[in-house]
Amino acid sequence: MNSNLLTFLKPAIAFTVTVSFTVLFIVFPRPPATAYPGEPDPMARRSSSSFILWLHGLGDSGPANEPIRDLFTSPEFKNTKWSFPSAPNNSVTCNHGAVMPSWFDIHEIPVSASSPKDEESLLKAVQNVHAMIDNEVTHGTNPKDIFVCGFSQGGALTLASVLLYPKTLGGCAVFSGWVPFNDSALENITPEAKRTPILWSHGMADRTVLFEAGQAGPPFLGRAGIPCEFKAYPGLGHSITQVELHYLESWIKARLQTSS
Repeated sequence: MNSNLLTFLKPAIAFTVTVSFTVLFIVFPRPPATAYPGEPDPMARRSSSSFILWLHGLGDSGPANEPIRDLFTSPEFKNTKWSFPSAPNNSVTCNHGAVMPSWFDIHEIPVSASSPKDEESLLKAVQNVHAMIDNEVTHGTNPKDIFVCGFSQGGALTLASVLLYPKTLGGCAVFSGWVPFNDSALENITPEAKRTPILWSHGMADRTVLFEAGQAGPPFLGRAGIPCEFKAYPGLGHSITQVELHYLESWIKARLQTSS
């Protein structure tokens, strides 16, 4: 299975993102990686009032996910700045130490609600994501117009990064992700972070990140007093559908503070 291309299907599943970590030891050719955490190219900087950061899954790359941007056709996103960074190459325990693009270490596949968590490597990745967000704030983007989204491992990192960021952001969207840290992390979530809206989408037929891992998200957030909109998709495996992404577009649009 190609881990680096968005495979367009019809009609239910529009494209598949990052299922590479279900295949052990296989390294596929990838598009050129974006530097991580990476300063955006100054020549590419443009006037924008919103920013969407997309974090890919294990074994994938940022450029391979860029077609997602093309589905956001509403005029509100005309000048939105997008960023699709690539994870650094790291040894991954669940793949018997194979080196591949990975935000943090994963100890077992499939991921369940009770899977072990590697908080040390996770927090290093969170610091890098925070640096990307801080860079946008420094350049004048309202934090409430910043949206962090991610699939699978990228979804888990999205959740951790938003919960541990000290300011209220525009939104957090987790696709087929999981809670990557323990309840002890709840005490580090600021009142401002608790006000960031969270959307969580998960396929009920997911055999890579089990549906139970996704279902554990809202109760975890509830223990910190954080609401979460959870959407379950019957029959959907470890992938993203066009339906999910069109809903994400409307969900973000409803929360934009200013028009792009």
